[in-house]
Amino acid sequence: MSEIRVPTLGESVTEATVATWFKKPGDAVAVDEMLCELETDKVTVEVPSPVAGTLSEIVAQEGETVGVDALLAQVSEGEAAPAPAAKDDGKEDAPAAAPAASGGDNVDVMVPTLGESVTEATVSTWFKQVGDTVAQDEMLCELETDKVSVEVPAPAAGTITEILAPEGATVDASAKLAILSSSGGAAAAAAPAASKASASAPAASGAKDVENAPSANKIMAEKGIDPASVQGSGRDGRIMKGDVLKAATAPAPAPAAQAPRAPVSADDASREERVKMTRLRQTIARRLKESQNTAAMLTTYNEVDMTEVMALRNEYKDLFLKKHGVKLGFMSFFTKACIHALKEVPDVNAEIDGTDVVYKNYVHMGIAAGTPTGLVVPVIRDADRMSFAEIEKAIAEKGARARDGKLSMAEMQGGSFTISNGGVYGSLMSSPILNPPQSGILGMHKIQDRPMAINGQVVIRPMMYLALSYDHRIVDGKGAVTFLVRVKEALEDPRRLLMDL
Repeated sequence: MSEIRVPTLGESVTEATVATWFKKPGDAVAVDEMLCELETDKVTVEVPSPVAGTLSEIVAQEGETVGVDALLAQVSEGEAAPAPAAKDDGKEDAPAAAPAASGGDNVDVMVPTLGESVTEATVSTWFKQVGDTVAQDEMLCELETDKVSVEVPAPAAGTITEILAPEGATVDASAKLAILSSSGGAAAAAAPAASKASASAPAASGAKDVENAPSANKIMAEKGIDPASVQGSGRDGRIMKGDVLKAATAPAPAPAAQAPRAPVSADDASREERVKMTRLRQTIARRLKESQNTAAMLTTYNEVDMTEVMALRNEYKDLFLKKHGVKLGFMSFFTKACIHALKEVPDVNAEIDGTDVVYKNYVHMGIAAGTPTGLVVPVIRDADRMSFAEIEKAIAEKGARARDGKLSMAEMQGGSFTISNGGVYGSLMSSPILNPPQSGILGMHKIQDRPMAINGQVVIRPMMYLALSYDHRIVDGKGAVTFLVRVKEALEDPRRLLMDL
């Protein structure tokens, strides 16, 4: 038996949502065949099968939130004769569950894997009673933990003979919940059709051909909530338990943490449009707020005269393009200047791990990139070992992959410092927010001609404001100011980069 677990999701990404299962229990799977799809705040991750065999159990259902390394499913290695044979012979799919129920043996219903560091759960709801006939994979009960709600499917078709953990009971991660008897094959085989018929009624009432989560149907029935008024977050709009709880408990459309909306006239209300935040936007909002709450974040500012960099770029851009096949931009200059400054002020390139400070003798540079679905930060590894041309090629390649949504999780992990360029959108000044666990982020802004006093004369120079946000728990004000001054000096006199001054 091979376990299918949540892969590494990326730097500071600790959870994902199960968006779609491409297979169901009993299906044959090949090596590297896609089993399911996970959604994070940055990218969509497909989970392949590490072995060939049969998908024996799905632990994390669609719509559930799971942590890194959480158990998603189990695959039995070897041939998967029962399910495929039924399809090849032209028989109906429903009897495919019969082999699991044909032995007349008792089948234990166990607590599924609850997730990393979760050791117990509470039985919140039983959807079936003793004596009820169930189909394989039909939902039996729902467990609640301090992180997520877990629906427990039937491991086989049969009849519930005993419920060992009633509603309200607290069970550990290895507890037995109930016992199924797989005898009574005729009744068990008929269960799938009845299950589908009963489950289709709530879905039909919402004018959607989608089966909602059993726990969601139960709460909507108890509270008299119209399914059509609930926005589903599952696949194809499937309504999950959390969606119903939000609809039932929210006293107002605005989040509880916000001040209540001011009264609006009927005319204004008719011209408003209310759109549910995407899961990506909700996660971005949560993580940005967590960053502000965790780090002692402070921002220091300076300005840089871009005259020398612009002159150097204009002089060599054609030759650079001809030789290296990539355009010479400003980002390689800023990347080199930051690497130069990080060597002198290593605190800005470090991070806090508990009570330790981790100093990094390398620079994995994160370059923030805007995409149609949100901001992502691909990482250029070992940027301190790269030439101008190598940096420009890496930035161009990763920027294109980010816009196409093709970045892998590995390409967004392990950054030690970040550069964000709000100037491409016309920003003149901003205070960037840290990308945890990093301790520094440089904000670039719009280049603007301004009158400057140079050697007692007023001249027009292309100026840019720079902003360094840093974690004051590890970086002192002196170090932050020194870092920004070194960046300014390197850009105003690029020869300093060659001389390592």
